[in-house]
Amino acid sequence: MLNIKIKKLIIGTNNKGKLREIRDLLPKNIETYSPKDFNLKSPRENGTTFEENCLIKSKYFSKRSGLICIADDSGLEISILNNRPGIYSARWGGKNSDFKKAIKKVYKELNKKDINWKKKKISARFICALSISYLNKKIAISTGKVSGKISLNPKGKNGFGYDPIFIPNKKKKTFGEMKPSQKFRLDHRYKAFKKIKRFF
Repeated sequence: MLNIKIKKLIIGTNNKGKLREIRDLLPKNIETYSPKDFNLKSPRENGTTFEENCLIKSKYFSKRSGLICIADDSGLEISILNNRPGIYSARWGGKNSDFKKAIKKVYKELNKKDINWKKKKISARFICALSISYLNKKIAISTGKVSGKISLNPKGKNGFGYDPIFIPNKKKKTFGEMKPSQKFRLDHRYKAFKKIKRFF
C-alpha cells in the first residue's frame, strides 16, 4: 500500500470525456498528464471484467510514462440484453468508438429482443472499475455502480458515451440532460473514486 499522497500522475485514457471527468474528480493540486503528452496509444483490452481491463490500462500507461497511473474501465449493462454491452460498451461503437453508432445498436438489440420494450422499464446500470498502478504493481482498485433505466430515445448533449440514454433511478432526466455538477455526485465514476480518494 502507498503511504504517501500522490502529487503527480497520468490519467490512463484517450477518451476526452473520461479524461475530463477523472481530472474533475482529482484534487486541484495534483499535476496530471494524459497519454497524448507521451504520444501513447491505448493498450489492447483483453480482460474479461471491468477490473481486469482497468488494471491492464493503469499498468500499461504507468510503465510507458514512468508515472503513477489512474485508469478506469466502465460500461453499460442492460438486464434484458444479458448485461450487454458490458465490457464491450466502447466497442459497440465500432473501430472509432462512435457512441451515436453504439446507441443505435442498443435500440436495435432491444427491438430484436422485445418489440414492445418501449412499454416496459428496461433496467440498466453503469459500472466503473478504477485502479491506481505504479509500473507493474497495483496500488488500489475499486468499483462504483449506478442503477437506472434506458430512455425511449437519446436526450441531452452533455456527458459522453451512453449518457443520453441512461436515466438514473429516482430521476427524470438522462445523464446527457444533466449539468456536470448534477451528474457528478450520482455517477459510477464518483462512487468508485470515493473509495480510493485517500491516496490523494
